[in-house]
Amino acid sequence: MTPQQLLEKFGPREAMEYDVVVVGAGPAGLAAAIRIKQRAAEKGKEVSVAVLEKGSEPGAHILSGAVIDPKALSELIPDWKEKGAPLNQPVTEDHYVFLGEKSSFKLPDFFLPPFAQNHGNYIASLGNVVRWMATQAEEVGVEIFPGFAGAEVLYGDQGDVIGVATGNMGLGKDGEPTDHFQLGMELRAKYTIFAEGSRGSLGKQLIAHYKLDSDCDPQSYALGIKELWEIDPSRHTPGLVMHTAGWPMDSKTYGGAFIYHAEDNKVFCGFVVGLNYRNPYLSPFQEMQRWKMHPRIRWFFTNDQGEVNAKRLQYGARAITAGGFLAIPKTIFPGGALVGCDAGFLNVGRIKGSHSAIKTGSLAGEAACEAVMAGRAHDELVSYPAAFKNSWLADELKKDRNFKNWFKGGIVTGTVMNGLDQFVLRGRMPWTVHRHQPDYAQLKPAAECQPIDYPKPDGKLTFDRLTDLSFSNVNHEENQPSHLTLKDASVPVEVNLAKFAGPEAHYCPAGVYEFVQGDDGKPHLQINAQNCVHCKTCDIKDPTQNIVWVTPEGGGGPNYSGM
Repeated sequence: MTPQQLLEKFGPREAMEYDVVVVGAGPAGLAAAIRIKQRAAEKGKEVSVAVLEKGSEPGAHILSGAVIDPKALSELIPDWKEKGAPLNQPVTEDHYVFLGEKSSFKLPDFFLPPFAQNHGNYIASLGNVVRWMATQAEEVGVEIFPGFAGAEVLYGDQGDVIGVATGNMGLGKDGEPTDHFQLGMELRAKYTIFAEGSRGSLGKQLIAHYKLDSDCDPQSYALGIKELWEIDPSRHTPGLVMHTAGWPMDSKTYGGAFIYHAEDNKVFCGFVVGLNYRNPYLSPFQEMQRWKMHPRIRWFFTNDQGEVNAKRLQYGARAITAGGFLAIPKTIFPGGALVGCDAGFLNVGRIKGSHSAIKTGSLAGEAACEAVMAGRAHDELVSYPAAFKNSWLADELKKDRNFKNWFKGGIVTGTVMNGLDQFVLRGRMPWTVHRHQPDYAQLKPAAECQPIDYPKPDGKLTFDRLTDLSFSNVNHEENQPSHLTLKDASVPVEVNLAKFAGPEAHYCPAGVYEFVQGDDGKPHLQINAQNCVHCKTCDIKDPTQNIVWVTPEGGGGPNYSGM
C-alpha cells in the first residue's frame, strides 16, 4: 500500500501539539531544546518542546571521533563539570604524522597550525555526552521520544512547515500492513527544528523543496569509520591526540586517520575518506584495515614481540558533512530551521562538529523561543542566521573555509596551502577556493581506474566488514520494507556495475550491498538492509543518485555504547 492508501484505510493519524518540535536528539537538537526551556524560564513563560529520536535511546546512533571543544557547552550549561558531564580526559599532546608505506614523519610542534592544536579540549565519547545532555533536557521539562523516527515533513496550506509525522510501524516486507500495524503520529508545532545529523533524510528534502542551497557551493562529505579498542597500559598515553595523513591514501585522494587516547586504556581510532574520491574500486573500510598495519600504528596494538594484545570493543561508521562554511545552505524556511550537521556546520579543518552543533542548536532554540513568546508561528526565524553571522562560530568557520578545497590539488598542495593560509596568514587568505561538483559526480568509470588489491584480514588487528559489524550492535526488525530504496531497480546492474564496477559493494562499511548471481545466471544487486549502520554513504556517493535512504522503523539501526 502507498502511504496515502494507508492513511485512507487506517487514518486519520493521531496528532500532538507543541510549541517547538525538534527532530533528532543529538548535540544540536538537545542544545536547541535545552536553550528553549532556559530562555522561557528566564522570562517566566512556558514553552512546550518535544524531541524525536530514531535511535533506541539518545546516543544510540551517535558516532564521532571525538575531541570535543567545550566552548559552546560552557555557554549553554556553564556548570557542566559539577553536573557530571562525561568530559574526563583533557588533551595532553598533539601529534600530526605523515605516513609513507613504511616510514613516518612527525611534524614538529612548532609548525602545528592553530586548527591542529587541541589545548583545552577533551577526548570523549560523544554518545555518552549526548546521553548526559538528554538527562539535562528532561530535567528542564523537555519531552524526548526515543525510537520514533521523523519520517515525513508536514506542510501547511501556505507552504510552511507545520510539524512532522513519525514512521508507520508494523508494515511487512511487501509494504502491506501486518497484524501489528500502527499509523505514525503527527507532531505539530509552531516551529520545527531539524537536527538529524549529516545527510538528514528530512533535511535533504527541505533543502531541495525550498532551494536552500541555491547560493552556496555543493555540499561535500566524508565517511568516517571508527573502532574502539582497549590497549596495553604500556602503549597508552592518556590525552594523546594523533592525526595521520598520507599512506595508505594516494596523493590525490582526500583522507586521514586518528588515534585518540581516552581514559581507562581506551583508544578511539578512525579513518576518514572524502567522498569526492574518484576510483570506484576504493573501499574506505579496507583502507582503514590497511592503515592499522603501518608500523607506526600497529605498535599501539602489540606487545614487545609484535603480537597483537589489544581488544576491539566497538565498531561503527558515519558520514560527515564536510563542505564547511562555503557549503552552508540557507538555514531557515517558513516554520523551521536546520541546525548542526543537518546544515553542515562542522569545521573540517579542526575535525570537530560537536561544538558547532551545540552552538547552532542553541542559537536556533533561542530564536524559536523568542518567536513563540512573541505570539508568532510558522514564519522564518530570521534572528537565527543573524545571530550565527555575528557569532564566534561564524568567524571560526570562515577562517577555515578553504581547508578541504585546497586538497583538490593533492596532499602536497593541500598541506602547503593550508599551512600558508592558517599558520602564516591566520585564516585571512585574500581569496576563496570554491567547489563546483557534488561528490557523486566525481567518480570515474572503472575502465579509467586501477583495481586495488587489499590484503586479507588477519582476524586479530584487521577484519572483514561483517566481523567488525558484529561489534556495532546493529539490529532492525526484519519483516519491514527496506529503507534502502531504488528509484530504478535496473540501474545498479546496467549502469553502476557495468560502468563503475559496482561501487556500492566497495564503499558501504557494513556489507549492505552485494552483487550476486541470480537463478537466471545474471548479476543482481542484493540489499542486506538489516546490516545498515545508518551512515548515509550510499545516499551520498551513488554515482547515479538512484539509492534513496529513508527512515526504517524507529529504534532500528546500531546501538553504540561509548562511541
